[in-house]
Amino acid sequence: MSNTLHMKTYFDDFLKNIRLSEEQKKALVDAHTELRDNLNADASLSNLLVSTFLQGSYRRSTIIKPAAGQSSDVDVVVVTNISEEEYTPAEALDLFLGFLKEHYPDQYERQGRSWGIHLGKADIDLVPTSAPSEALSESAAIRNAVFSSLDIETLSNPDALSKAYGSRTISTLDALIESDDWRGEPLRIPDREANVWESTDPLSQISWTIEKNAKCSGHYINVVKAIKWWWRTQHPDKKYPKGYPLEHLIGDCCPDGIESVAEGVVTTFEAIAKMGPSKPVLPDRGLSNDVMARISQADYAVFHRCIVDAAMLAREAFDAEDAYTASKKWQDLFGNEFPLAPKPEAKVAFTARAGAVTTLSEANFA
Repeated sequence: MSNTLHMKTYFDDFLKNIRLSEEQKKALVDAHTELRDNLNADASLSNLLVSTFLQGSYRRSTIIKPAAGQSSDVDVVVVTNISEEEYTPAEALDLFLGFLKEHYPDQYERQGRSWGIHLGKADIDLVPTSAPSEALSESAAIRNAVFSSLDIETLSNPDALSKAYGSRTISTLDALIESDDWRGEPLRIPDREANVWESTDPLSQISWTIEKNAKCSGHYINVVKAIKWWWRTQHPDKKYPKGYPLEHLIGDCCPDGIESVAEGVVTTFEAIAKMGPSKPVLPDRGLSNDVMARISQADYAVFHRCIVDAAMLAREAFDAEDAYTASKKWQDLFGNEFPLAPKPEAKVAFTARAGAVTTLSEANFA
């Protein structure tokens, strides 16, 4: 039995430890459900609203549990017919101010491209957008009817999907994922601070993640969670890259065809390390804008040094000859949420893996 396969149960337990609790999941579901119900029932917005859907790490199933004392968050995209020719970005965002004062008094704050709503156990980003064409308005409404609340873990589980939505919905999902209409056109989002309307395509991010996860036998979203956990918990003093830019980088570097989360973690770390310390240009899914644009070269260079160290430690863990040694090194990488295997009384070697990789050093990533 290979190290990789032997450590599967340990990674399963690790991933359980870093996921949202059932209580945290319920808080997010209650929060976004109430918000969307309030939006749909609000008379002052009825002429503006086209559709709503969820986006962000919660929707893509790459969310990890929040740090102690913090709340989980969910992004709710509000598709509207607001014309960017008639409204400045600040004016477009302010169209929701009356709604927020009525439903969430003293719980909201103005952000650059959204409204933050703080509910104690959950946070919401309300993200107003504009549909650039009548065709998109119609296709967004169609997609919303099926995809609005489904995360990728549910989409990847036919039994759970069938139980929740029925086999007819499953066939609709398959058809929409395979159709060109699934990608649609980018939405337009108001950036108050820059005073510009920009393109955004969260549906392409979601569809890309669905396809990538399938190519990785369902392991990709867990590779993202593991690496996000490493970066946040093992380097809490370093801020960037974080959130979607980090996830996008992982997506570009995680190989298709991985057979385990462990393999995905080590090969992704190594791929990022081999890219070198220069900040890459990474076009967003469905768009041409660089998701790394707001990250400084200095911050990326610091991140890269941490990646090099992590790649070497992950490779040592992956190639370890016994479960205890492997789990100890994985724990060194991820922290105490990764379980430690029992210390063996006598050292028992794993069967050697074919094509084992030679020992790595920093020179490999120069």
